[in-house]
Order: sequence, then C-alpha cells, then structure tokens
Amino acid sequence: MMHPYLPLTEEDKAIMLKTIGVDSIDELFSDIPGAVQLNRKLNINRGMSEIEVQAYLNNLSGLNKNCNDLVCFLGAGAYDHYIPSLTKHIVSRSEFYTAYTPYQAEISQGTLQAIFEYQTMIANLTGMDASNASMYDGATACAEAAQMAVDSTRRKTILASKTLHPETRKVLNTYLKVKNLKLVEIDESDGVTDIEKLKAQLNKEVAAVIIQTPNFFGIIEELEEVEKIVHQNKSLLIVSCDPISLGVLKNPGEYGADIVVGEGQALGNNLNFGGPYLGFLATTNKYLRKMAGRIVGQTIDTEGKRGFVLTLQAREQHIRRDKASSNICSNQALNALTALIYLTTLGKKGIREVAVQSMQKSHYAFEQITKSGRYTSVFNKPFFKEFVVTSNNSAKDINEKLLENKILGGYEIDKEYPNYKNSMLFCVTEKRTKSEIDKLAYVLEGSK
Repeated sequence: MMHPYLPLTEEDKAIMLKTIGVDSIDELFSDIPGAVQLNRKLNINRGMSEIEVQAYLNNLSGLNKNCNDLVCFLGAGAYDHYIPSLTKHIVSRSEFYTAYTPYQAEISQGTLQAIFEYQTMIANLTGMDASNASMYDGATACAEAAQMAVDSTRRKTILASKTLHPETRKVLNTYLKVKNLKLVEIDESDGVTDIEKLKAQLNKEVAAVIIQTPNFFGIIEELEEVEKIVHQNKSLLIVSCDPISLGVLKNPGEYGADIVVGEGQALGNNLNFGGPYLGFLATTNKYLRKMAGRIVGQTIDTEGKRGFVLTLQAREQHIRRDKASSNICSNQALNALTALIYLTTLGKKGIREVAVQSMQKSHYAFEQITKSGRYTSVFNKPFFKEFVVTSNNSAKDINEKLLENKILGGYEIDKEYPNYKNSMLFCVTEKRTKSEIDKLAYVLEGSK
C-alpha cells in the first residue's frame, strides 16, 4: 500500500481497471488533452510520518499567541469570558457534534429538544416571544433582521447607527446592496447615536432602525426616545446587544424592540481566533412568520407524548422557493448547544454575577488607567464592560509595548473611526483579576 490510510492494494486497482475496460490510470484519463495535463509531480513537500506531521503542526501553532499566553483586554465583539469545564465535556459528546440537520423529526428528538431549549432561553434573555435556531454569526443575524423588516413593512431603507459594530455595518451593506435596498448610516455624537440626525433621516421609506447597546464603544444607548420616534414612523426597531449585559441591563423587549440580534460567542464559546461563532435572532409573535432560519416547535404525538418538530418553515430548501424568508441553510447548532449549556450551567444568578463582575472590574480599570491624567476618557457616558481612552501616543505603539509585557491590549479605534486618533477600546471581563488590571495600568503609565 502506498498510503496507510488508503487501503487500496495494487491488485484492487488492477481489478477496477479491468472492470472498467482500460489498462492503466493514464488510459482512464486519455480524454483529457495532453496540453492541459500537468505532466509533472505536484510542487508539494514529501510525505511525512505521523510523528513528523504532529511536530510540524505543533511548531506552526506555537507561532500563535492566545489567551492562555496573554492577559486579554481586547474585546470589540469577541470576548474572553470564563467557560465552565462542564460545557466542553457535554458538548463533546459524539451524539451532539456529529448531529446534522434534523429533517427526520422521529429520529432527531434529542437535537430538536436541545434547539428548542436554546430558543426558549434566548427568548427569555432578550424579552422576545420567539427565537430561531441560531445563525452564522451576529453580523449575518443583523442582516437577516433587516431583510425581515423590509419584508414586513414593504419599505426599502434601513437606518443603522454608526455606533453599530463596523463589521456588522459592512455585512449589512453587502446584503442590502445586492437586493437593491438602501442602507443609511446615522452619525454618532459623543459616542452614542445622534438622535436629531436620526429624526432627520426618518421617512415613509424606512423599514427599520438598527441600534446596538452596549454599542461598539461600550456605551449604553438610551433606547426610550429612539423607540418612540421609530414606532411613530411605523418603522421597526432592531436592537443588537451583548447577551451577557442582559444579566444587569433591561432587555430589549422592555424597551419595545421588534427584533433582537447579537453575537452569541460570549455564551460559552471559545475565541477560536475568530470563529465559528453563532448569531442569535429573536422577535415578537407579530413578525414570527417572517423570521429567517429554522424554528423548533413543541407538540404532542398521537399518544399524547411531548415531541419536537421543525415548524413554520419557509426556506428555499423546503416549500416556498423564491418566496422563502431566508437562504440560511445551516444553523450553528453545536455553537448554539454550547450557549445552551453555558446558560443552563450559570442560571439567572450566574449570568448576573458574570455581568456584575465584568461591569465592576471594567470601571475599576477605567479609574486606574485615567487617574494620573495621562490617559483620558473619550466619552462621558455610562458603559458596561468596554470603554475608550486616549493619549498623546500612538495606540499601535502602546499595544506593542503591552504585548512585550504579555498583555493583549485594546482595539485601536482609529482603524474604523479616524476622528478618534490615538484612542483605544479596552474590555474587562470577569476573568480579569485586580493584579492583572493593576499591571495593565502600570505598563500603560510607562508607555512612551
């Protein structure tokens, strides 16, 4: 055998060629013109043994620095929260990580029930009536929510605050542009949505207004006034939120949101250098039938026993084809299961504790960093677990100094907001200790 994992012998090959009626592999591909054939060996390294491959991959992985090597104060949409060890042990069971789309309800009850419980928790957390079975990530969930609003109102303009995550705004633009829909971005003022500019852009063509709270700068947006002016215009209010913040803040449902979206990575999923993650999307009963993706419902069988099924399906794979509400062909079921296990493990009190500690520690860090006056606050607004500070020095240079001290520093705000030069967005979660925060402040103070 030429390869230990390909069990074909030369005798097997000979039998197969004879059955086909050719004498060699070359003859098998004789219909391909010689001019387009490679006629040389592939330019790849020689084969390696298992030991060599393992050593090679270990060396490659050693080039990365992760949150086990560095103390993380970087957030901006992906967060280093503590993940209970129970989570990975349950989610690693083979019946979960090998499960695929539960088309046949009669043999997929476990998967369907897990998704149903996930939906229930997301609905409860956000204050909405129903949730779908999760989406690719927070950005695409937001884009699907915008399409829901367009379908529901038959209007073709979406307003999005510039305090919405920059990457989400880019994904929104991509989705809407190809559907000939209009995206209008509303300027921010002192780190929050400019209400007057929002009012000026509202008209009868606006399907929805998208607001993030806590927003990209970490600031808690004032949604009461936004909700009033949006609904007076008969537009929908889409709120993007950090699910952890809902442990201490009012949920979007209490503000009158019509659709709630967000990134669920913080709910027990590892950072993983950027994915896979999961997007959550929840809504009120009024817009349930316009909701993208899968929804699992609870029912009873002919014997009166509880059961679970995919319900309200309007996807192109199933029935409505061109009238389908979404082309989402996969939910992030394993990541959603991880979120379910995380929420179940922590419970209401645990989620609140994570949120409280994150909030308290971030405010302590803010005080320590700004007390000397070398770093100053960019916005004078209430924040949850992220805050923006500025100094006279380059944010890039400061982060390099922090990295030398094994600290993963803040996000350089001027990458997306050039008017905030030398500004950094720091994130502090419940994992950070007082000594780690004090070290951050000490290194920052010495950064030239």
